[in-house]
Amino acid sequence: MLKNKKWLRLLSMPLIASMLLAGCGGKDDAAGSTQGDSSGTGTENVSKPATWIADRKVKGLVFMGTDDYTEDMNPEIKVKLKELTGIDLEIEIMVADHSIDGLIAGLASNDLPDFIAFYLNNSGRPEMQVVLKAAREEMFTDLAPLMKETKIYSKYLQDDYLPLDTKYGVMFRPEFDGSAYFVHMNIARQGGYSTRKYAGGPYIRKDIADALHVDPRTINTTEKLYELAQKIKAGNFKDQNGKDVVPIGPAYWGGKEVGALFNDLEWGSDDQRIKDDKSGNILHESQTEYALKKVEYVQRLLSEKLLHPEFFTIDESRATEGALNGTWGIIADMHNYQEFNRDMHYLPLGPIDYADRPYQMQVDYKSGYSAWAIPATTKKPEEIMKLADFLASREGKLLWQYGLEGRDYTLDAKGNPLAKKEVLDLKQSNPEEAKKLGFAGVGNYWGELLGSTDIDRMADFGEMEYGDAVAPEVNAGALKIADYWGWDDKRKNANIVDGYTPLSFIGEFEQGTELKAAFDNYDDSLIRAYYAKSTDEAKKILESASKQLDSAGLQSFLELLKQKDADPKTHVKF
Repeated sequence: MLKNKKWLRLLSMPLIASMLLAGCGGKDDAAGSTQGDSSGTGTENVSKPATWIADRKVKGLVFMGTDDYTEDMNPEIKVKLKELTGIDLEIEIMVADHSIDGLIAGLASNDLPDFIAFYLNNSGRPEMQVVLKAAREEMFTDLAPLMKETKIYSKYLQDDYLPLDTKYGVMFRPEFDGSAYFVHMNIARQGGYSTRKYAGGPYIRKDIADALHVDPRTINTTEKLYELAQKIKAGNFKDQNGKDVVPIGPAYWGGKEVGALFNDLEWGSDDQRIKDDKSGNILHESQTEYALKKVEYVQRLLSEKLLHPEFFTIDESRATEGALNGTWGIIADMHNYQEFNRDMHYLPLGPIDYADRPYQMQVDYKSGYSAWAIPATTKKPEEIMKLADFLASREGKLLWQYGLEGRDYTLDAKGNPLAKKEVLDLKQSNPEEAKKLGFAGVGNYWGELLGSTDIDRMADFGEMEYGDAVAPEVNAGALKIADYWGWDDKRKNANIVDGYTPLSFIGEFEQGTELKAAFDNYDDSLIRAYYAKSTDEAKKILESASKQLDSAGLQSFLELLKQKDADPKTHVKF
């Protein structure tokens, strides 16, 4: 699943703790809950399909952004789901400036529907501490016994099915003694499985690269990137509106840190900033020379007007508009499946080598994204689990990924779906209208909430991307870009890893709340240092942030990580 997922600004742990302490209640505080009733409503004598679950309404509350999900379900899709399962599904999105704010408020309200869904890339996400507290206060149903009776989700109980972090960090945590209170989603059926040939990172306008006689793939250091930016500025290139091109623009999705653009100046991933050195010592970026090096580099780009002045803060709409108009000579971060670039007028740059080694693709053995839980107040929670299991089955996925047979697709001789040409044409000409058809292939991801797991699209549907079997030209550009980038060779030599992110363990660290606040302050301080008036001022900003980390127990936390990494069940991936 590689749709645009906006990286949310992490909320400090003190706020999480205070709001939860003020509002979260246990399963005895269930007044006002809105659960469905599975009692019959006159359908007892009607022949029911094998997929039937119960005649009831099911409500789900989603703590994720409206750019990723929608409350709108196509009426015909809803009728088909009702026909197959008896379930009348309703989805509501909790609107908030930051989805974690909505999650905190929703849990504190003690008025939850039949299931909730929330962001959770890994157990290091801030949402983990929020839902963990709720689970410890018995706000959620134990899902482990319910999984035993399922076809798909029972795989989660197998020893070797789940990746380490999903198994021991998210779901079957040792503290819960075999119980599981939330389900981690988007788990691949096979280890090391690649859902698509994904080439993410910085991209350069092809016409600019051609005019400068530069092979973008040779730009593998930040020094070469700087020299290229200088040439772009000197070339006086224009965008579609005749305005001057900005040599390096922000990420397609808006202002943020972009590790892939500054790889050889990054210490660890840009959302963790922790990794081991060649001697096996685990260090935070603040303990290395790279923080100041990166600040000096960014300041040089800014002072010479080679980097957009709002690179780290620009809103998504303006960042995307600049990409579509060709205003950015280099887009700091995008990927090869974006529709505006099907003609390859932007080409991938680099990749840039890492700080301590040449670039090497890293692939998770398996990884998760998003999660759901069933409140303890939900009536007959086994029916929610059965609904999830249906949606995760091939028949269920066919409904929410491909729509309705006859209306949206036909079947080939092997029983695989063939998207209708008129649907593909509508998606191309009027995406918003196509979305109203109500399935993932056209951008409506309602079924993904409970059903997107045990993923193997080629085995299930005979194609890696929706529509490939009928219109391979739709993704031809993306695949050509992947070939240009050398995806096959990079994948062949990839490092396959299974483990936890460093910040996954902050919740069990004694000073975790204080340290989390210090990490957030460091991230904010780094941005301030980029815009400092002088190197000396930047040094003072970084030194202050580093002192806060030290006083919050950074070194003790790094020692904890070393202990965790030594245990095969809690191996840390950097």
